[in-house]
Amino acid sequence: MRITGYRTLRTVHDWGRPVGDVNGYIASGLTDVPLVILETDEGIEGVGMGSHADLDRLFPALEGRDPRAVSTLYDAMLARVFKSSHGGATFGGVGTFDTALWDIKAKAAGEPLWRLLGAGDRYVDGYASGLDAALTDDQLAALYTEFAQRGFTAAKLKGGRNLAADIRRFGILSEVLAVKGGSPALMLDANESWNLKQAVRYVSALEESVDLTWIEEPLRRWDAQGHARLSASIKAAVATGENLTGLEMYRPLLDAGAADVVQAGAVWGITHFLRVAVAAHSRDLPVSPVGLTANHAVAAAAAAVPNHLSAEVQDFGSPFGLSLDQELAEGGIVLGDRPGVGIEVDEAAISSAQGSGSWQEPGGPHVRSLRTGLRLVDNGHWEK
Repeated sequence: MRITGYRTLRTVHDWGRPVGDVNGYIASGLTDVPLVILETDEGIEGVGMGSHADLDRLFPALEGRDPRAVSTLYDAMLARVFKSSHGGATFGGVGTFDTALWDIKAKAAGEPLWRLLGAGDRYVDGYASGLDAALTDDQLAALYTEFAQRGFTAAKLKGGRNLAADIRRFGILSEVLAVKGGSPALMLDANESWNLKQAVRYVSALEESVDLTWIEEPLRRWDAQGHARLSASIKAAVATGENLTGLEMYRPLLDAGAADVVQAGAVWGITHFLRVAVAAHSRDLPVSPVGLTANHAVAAAAAAVPNHLSAEVQDFGSPFGLSLDQELAEGGIVLGDRPGVGIEVDEAAISSAQGSGSWQEPGGPHVRSLRTGLRLVDNGHWEK
């Protein structure tokens, strides 16, 4: 079997609500979903979801090769762009091709990816995370009530700008996710919005009212010493790593004892997650993938590693024109038996549909304010 080419298309995910975080939000709730279809001479095609970045530069590392040699081809893609680095957006292209390679490998074996990777169970524990910063209290309650109805007993809020609001919103989550005989696990994601002392003060004050399981991305992603000092100053665990584009970026964090929960972005692909999981396991640390709603293929890898803690589940729907072989139930993800990563694409429907959206809207969550971490008093409002 040989790789012969690839094609791209783009669909949309309609979240049905505003989605965002401390940096901003997308009022329309409509976001783009880039897709890649990797082609072979035997007619087996692999589906990857996540990014179209630098595909033309990366593809020569794959062309004419056997797609089942996934690890070798992954390293070949990194080597192909080593001068300019595989970091940043380029790593998204690597991850998308990587997912498509795993899809082909599992399809060729006639197995769902979770079984091919050695998982003994199709169930992946998860936590609810609705990208909920722009929701009203009523909307927040309605969303997490639906998560609770599907068995979720853990949830993560987007916040970090207004302490009183965060405490109030955690109260809503505690009520709707109440566990019989116990309390839900509650997490806060600050999306790199604080400096160290801001983080210590905010989390310490929050912990007077909330039994916080972890604080996520409190500081800039590369601040190993800061994360380590924060972890030593609070009761909650520190979770970080989703925006690190390459295994080598984890070394300073792990060496400094800076991450209590090691995270990996699902958008960066399956091989990346597997390697991060091994690195974390070598330090007796749990691993948690972020953003599995669309990039659900990483859930199969999560099922197969020994140190998986819980995976972020953001929405109940699927991008337009895609069928995902999974069910959100029992407080997590129940994977199906479809060979491959479990994604079917209706290319005709996607091609005929009109619609677009972007995470990169000027007021959106992927655009960081220049004043982030530099405010003496935070009014909790987004800058426009």
